[in-house]
Amino acid sequence: MRGREFLNEQQIENCLKAHYDLDIIEILALHRGADTNACVFKVDARAQSYFVKLRHGHYNEINLAIIELLAQAGIRQIISPIKTNQQQVMVSIGDFHLVVYPFIDAQDAFSHSLSDQQWILLGKALQQIHGLKVPTGMQARLRKENYSLKFRQSVCAFYEQFNALKITDEIAEKLFAFMRQEQKIILHLVKAAENLANIIPSSNPQYSLCHSDIHGGNVLVDGHDRIYIVDWDEPIMAPKERDLMFIGGGVGNVWNQPHEEALFYQGYGNTLVDKNILAYYRYERIIEDISEYVQQLLLSSSGGENREIMYQHFMDMFAPRGVVEIALRQ
Repeated sequence: MRGREFLNEQQIENCLKAHYDLDIIEILALHRGADTNACVFKVDARAQSYFVKLRHGHYNEINLAIIELLAQAGIRQIISPIKTNQQQVMVSIGDFHLVVYPFIDAQDAFSHSLSDQQWILLGKALQQIHGLKVPTGMQARLRKENYSLKFRQSVCAFYEQFNALKITDEIAEKLFAFMRQEQKIILHLVKAAENLANIIPSSNPQYSLCHSDIHGGNVLVDGHDRIYIVDWDEPIMAPKERDLMFIGGGVGNVWNQPHEEALFYQGYGNTLVDKNILAYYRYERIIEDISEYVQQLLLSSSGGENREIMYQHFMDMFAPRGVVEIALRQ
């Protein structure tokens, strides 16, 4: 599964029975998200259904503490994990970590457009999150923005070895040709991000608690028109623009309409948005995605039937009103 040997259904069922006393009827794998270190499941039990997230490798428990902090602050758009019989929020099984949530029958905002009221609610929720006072001890355990060179260097290194690459299949060939065609634009994005990364720290921007990946796929809409902000695996202390860049940013070719942005800020309230910081995060997100697609599609033959889907996601970045067009307007 996802190129990694995960726990099988029987092992998951045994864990849920031992730690949550769940009488399992069915476990259904859900194909959500791009994290190759995680799998998610819908688990039907006698009493209700659950959403189970299984993650491989190191898991920072501060992420779950942040969810609890948000819930305690009265932010209703948060889904809290269910505690085990021993009042723990996570179960460790070897190198795996399992967390259980109530299952919310909902669509994500990639497939379900937010209503005007939901945009306002999202703005209010994000303002509450950014305004939350995170205890000093928790801040010390959270990631902090450092304007890393990692992905900019990765893209530059790719172009330096461009002509030595060995093409493995048709998808790689198409991506190779497109990367050659768009080299000038891509390297412009890298240079622009690099310039801003050198300027921004000297302005001493205020840091807030940020979700860090609040695109349409991580906002759920249920049948009662309620919204939820999910996937708190990578919270960070950063300028608020770390999250605000997604509003109007066009990730997934949605959230790219001016009226949506206006509704969001109606809920968020008056705030000064630093255009340089917003531009940096939009550039950097594109560069990170390019780096990861290159690793998966050009420098690796993995992915199987998902390679065509990944290639299309890559091309969508350069589509009209996509992330590249929007970022270049900055």
